[in-house]
Amino acid sequence: MHGPLPFAFLWVVAATVTAFLPMRRQMVPGLALLIAAPLLIVWLGIIYGWWLAALGLAAFASMFRNPLRYLWARARGQTPELPAELRR
Repeated sequence: MHGPLPFAFLWVVAATVTAFLPMRRQMVPGLALLIAAPLLIVWLGIIYGWWLAALGLAAFASMFRNPLRYLWARARGQTPELPAELRR
């Protein structure tokens, strides 16, 4: 195994472990995964082709749909409501 594949597998394991954490503890590792994913997807696309990057992008959008919706609303100037578990 070479190139981005070991990193992709580690990313998947880290995302799975993060999903098992309580909601409040998902913020920091989730943000790191959210930032790392596009870089990893582009790297996979460069090495293995656009079809794998498209599959990775679909999986990424599916897993991070709620954080992406929140960030998109904030970028448009709206103030979306956080889930009750995250409000202090």
